[in-house]
Amino acid sequence: MNAQEKKEKAALAALRWVSADTVLGVGTGSTVNCFIDALAARGPRIAAAVASSEATAARLRAASIPLIELNETDELALYVDGADEATRRRHLIKGGGAALTREKIVAEASREFVCIIDDSKLVERLGRFPLPVEVIPMARAMVARRLTALGGRPVWRSQVVTDNGNHILDVHDLTISEPQALESAINQIPGVVSVGLFCLRPADVLLVAKDSGVEEI
Repeated sequence: MNAQEKKEKAALAALRWVSADTVLGVGTGSTVNCFIDALAARGPRIAAAVASSEATAARLRAASIPLIELNETDELALYVDGADEATRRRHLIKGGGAALTREKIVAEASREFVCIIDDSKLVERLGRFPLPVEVIPMARAMVARRLTALGGRPVWRSQVVTDNGNHILDVHDLTISEPQALESAINQIPGVVSVGLFCLRPADVLLVAKDSGVEEI
């Protein structure tokens, strides 16, 4: 089974958590795109969706799924998103699509967070995938120096501007032995908008698509 087939399998499995007539938080990325397609074709009819990025909003509109802003609703029942890396403790690295800040906001606003991945994203320890950090543009160089002091090698994703008008630093070579502590430490650096560690608020359910089926963690 190839990677695309696994993504589609994980996306289909997530439909079991979706209830009709609810407002659903929807993440960003290729696996989530499979989920949106599955929801439009085979899922229950939801009341509306809150998108974590402009790209996701466009895909939801194309699928005729109603959109609302997060400020227009109370706590979301469910958030469905993918990840760039995940551990069996349901700690995640996200932000490869530069939507980490809005993804973190929607996750925080949701009672349950279901993360859908293929088995290539499941790791023993986070850090093989460079850690994205969204920064205020004027603070980029200063934040990069602080991240270097933490043992990382930050690289500016120079061709990318986030939906919030900010920059992304991808931090290579980090040893992430205490992910929750590192998330807190990076969040405290002035100029950091958000870090792509989802450990203080991890996924509640991790759906991992494999050749043999979908494992629920």
